[in-house]
Amino acid sequence: MASTIKDVAKMADVSISTVSRVINESKPVSPETRRRVLHAIEVLDYKPNEIARSLVKKKSNIIGVIVNDLGTTYTSQILRGVEEIGRMYGYDIIVASSYDNTELEIKFAKIFSQKQAEGIIVISESLNQKLMFTLEEMKVPHLNINRFYNLEEGEATINQERATEEITEYVINKGHKKIAYLAMAKDLDRTLEKQKVDAFKNTMKKHNLEREIVYAPSVDEKGAQDIYGKVKALYQSGYTAMICTQDELAIHIANLFYGEGIRVPDDISLAGFGGGPLADIYRPRITTIKIPYYNIGAVSIRKILKAIENNREMEKQEIVLQAKLVEGGSVKDIR
Repeated sequence: MASTIKDVAKMADVSISTVSRVINESKPVSPETRRRVLHAIEVLDYKPNEIARSLVKKKSNIIGVIVNDLGTTYTSQILRGVEEIGRMYGYDIIVASSYDNTELEIKFAKIFSQKQAEGIIVISESLNQKLMFTLEEMKVPHLNINRFYNLEEGEATINQERATEEITEYVINKGHKKIAYLAMAKDLDRTLEKQKVDAFKNTMKKHNLEREIVYAPSVDEKGAQDIYGKVKALYQSGYTAMICTQDELAIHIANLFYGEGIRVPDDISLAGFGGGPLADIYRPRITTIKIPYYNIGAVSIRKILKAIENNREMEKQEIVLQAKLVEGGSVKDIR
């Protein structure tokens, strides 16, 4: 049977309230009394109720993180930044994965609230308005890190237009005259994708070059399969390069081409966005815009911690981080 605070008080020959003061460091006690209480706690192996302690001290040192899917490289890189910086400042990071179940995300948020989490971070690819409303009601510092939606709530991000211009100019400078952009179709007008599509169109127009936009329902294997017919038709009509909204999509398209004997970059050039492990291990390596996902996670947790420590609302100022073009072997020079 587990020891109770009453057992500790009896062994240390003090009141229950004195034991509570020692545990919660709420009021000063004499060194001798403190020594007796701590000795009794050790001998009896007493485990204080952490939630009760956090209620008294108003500090749990817990940050809750809700993710869509722990299996994506995008999520894992951001989460690494969140965890490493959070632990550096003495916070425990608790992660819950919803696999895009919106009701489960709300449930996790409420569980974190019950556990007195001091901040909540959501790492997602979709937009759960109900979850955002729930977090606002909780009055807890929170931040949504999203690679598709522009949430305008002080997130850390990159300059999407500049990054798209840079990779499009790179492909053009390799001699390509007919270039397609493979975009994400979902909620186009409400997402970061619109900025990228517009930047691609403007860059191609500036050079008076032929371009085409293909909209994929997702960036996974199924999304690639859904658009492959259109993509192959563009290749057959003379398109020599395709810029994909994410590295995952570029790799899935490359694999579909490979299945029909169409080689990257000998027959078709591909480029992407992301710059995670997938782009590095695929052969040929994908030429990509490397997005600093780790830094996005690190900056986000620092913003949360700043709000917690200063006991004030989250700053809404957007932080723009530097992305860079990483040249792989997937874009052929045809000049």
